[in-house]
Amino acid sequence: MRPTWKGVYPAVTTQFTADLAVDLDATQKVIDALVRDGVTGLVMLGTCGENNSLERDEKLAVLRAAREVVADRVPIVAGVSELTTLRAASFAREAEAAGADALMVLPAMVYVPTPEELTVHFEHVAAATGLPLMLYNNPPAYRVNLGFETLDRLQAVVNVVALKESAPDPRRFTDLWNRYGERYTLMAGLDDVAFEGLVLGASGWVSGLTSAFPHESVALVDALGRGDLDAARRIYRWFMPLLHLDAEHDLVQSIKLAEQVMGRGSERVRLPRLPLSGARRADVIARVERCAATRPAL
Repeated sequence: MRPTWKGVYPAVTTQFTADLAVDLDATQKVIDALVRDGVTGLVMLGTCGENNSLERDEKLAVLRAAREVVADRVPIVAGVSELTTLRAASFAREAEAAGADALMVLPAMVYVPTPEELTVHFEHVAAATGLPLMLYNNPPAYRVNLGFETLDRLQAVVNVVALKESAPDPRRFTDLWNRYGERYTLMAGLDDVAFEGLVLGASGWVSGLTSAFPHESVALVDALGRGDLDAARRIYRWFMPLLHLDAEHDLVQSIKLAEQVMGRGSERVRLPRLPLSGARRADVIARVERCAATRPAL
């Protein structure tokens, strides 16, 4: 399958056993539930999938397990998040062989590149695979901004087709549209500016909190798609206390805890992350329970 880059693509969590081994069965259950609940596609091995806490063989096992349970019902997008360009290109080839339908490619981890280095990184990964690529721009998290200099040059790379935009400033969507039109399909990537991004030109949403509340996430995008702003605003306002969690440094722990409260997964995370505790844990649980108790009519 090839992604349409429309609708809702949850950033799927990787589930772990009590001893923090990858739990493929539990991960498949999470995936199957999301697909049954109407999501458009899946992003595996992203930030919420704890990509950089997994070994290479574990990542490939997760992708193969996703391919098995999805069975071509929706497209699978695999995250490519490596320390070096050569490793990223190699993993892109392996992800394609493991059954990914597209790739979400991040800048090389840790190192902060120049625009020239960033461009070459993406060019090398694109050349390693025949899959379509969605580039991931998240300046607060990765200290790198995908600027016009890079995006101008990447217009010539035919399989670079989409951009997941997670900059917190919604003006970025309009600037991108004004400069590139339909050359890059835009995906809203930060949960608490998803409404703004979708109104301003994004065609879909790569979402963290969809893992806990998939029906409402799908309903939000559907409402915007049919031009029902009143319904979309109602859902978005109800959802916002949870959506803010996606913009915090502990988003993975918060989203997995929200999944657990909603009976959809486990809060277990791998070091260096630790499960939430104390006041922070209580706050997240209270937000989830409040949203669960006040779910809007769909």
